[in-house]
Amino acid sequence: MKTKISVVIPVWNEEGNINILYSKLRETLLKIDKNFEIIFINDGSFDNSYQLLKKIAKRDKKVKLISFSRNFGHMSAINAGLEHSTGERVVVMDADMQDPPFVIEKMYKKSLEGFDVVYGVKKKRKENFIRVYMMKVFYRLLSKISNIKIPLDAGTFSLVTRKVVNHINELPERNKYYSGLRAWAGYSQTGITYERAKRYKGKEASYARLFKLAMDQIVSFSFVPLKLASFLGFIFSFIAFLMIIVLFILKFFVNLGIVGWTSTITTILLIGGVQLITLGIIGEYLARIYDEVKHRPEYIVKEKINFKK
Repeated sequence: MKTKISVVIPVWNEEGNINILYSKLRETLLKIDKNFEIIFINDGSFDNSYQLLKKIAKRDKKVKLISFSRNFGHMSAINAGLEHSTGERVVVMDADMQDPPFVIEKMYKKSLEGFDVVYGVKKKRKENFIRVYMMKVFYRLLSKISNIKIPLDAGTFSLVTRKVVNHINELPERNKYYSGLRAWAGYSQTGITYERAKRYKGKEASYARLFKLAMDQIVSFSFVPLKLASFLGFIFSFIAFLMIIVLFILKFFVNLGIVGWTSTITTILLIGGVQLITLGIIGEYLARIYDEVKHRPEYIVKEKINFKK
């Protein structure tokens, strides 16, 4: 029989969340349909996550495990899960219990109304105030500068139909931002609001990791940073041209020369700083181009459990 629903879950050091997540998820999925699969992707965890997942997979054949040879990143783990999924509908969620499993039932019912994408919209987040504020600012910034319409406050937690998954899997790019590609795919989409809970156990992602994900998302779906670099170049060139005219008039018509090095050094530092910023922006795009043309695999699978040979 066909698998009705697949659930894709990237796992990186989530030993404290795995058992309760599995229990709650199985309980929810059995309410939807008995033909389901849960795909855990062990993304190079160095805690007890792999051992726990292996035990669960041995006693429950509906649980499938993909284990990477090392940590390849959250998006690589999602892509591996999507590529190995077989369900008519596929849910992507995190393993930290911040995305409540019971919302999946609501998503599934909504998809039966004809929606190909049902994404979760975070109505409220029980997290650190600074982190919540930064997330809100980022989502709104991305929405403004993106070349496609990306829903506000909608992360990876979502349910999509098989045809949407197939389109995403067919894309040749390596640096895939799932939430953006889900919006890019089009089709009929809608959101379901939910309250994002606190992380059940374990540490939250570091700000450095979140910043990297943010940069990947912006570079993948916007050319505004490059345009900003060009705009700053024109602005400062124009200012410099005006300053040359003013200084020429002061020197030869007013007989007033500007003495001192403070203004000179300040100007050099300002323009030099702008140049370095623009070079950094260009470098971000070049780095991703270089990463794409190398054609290295996005991830390496060390082990697979409960998949057909």
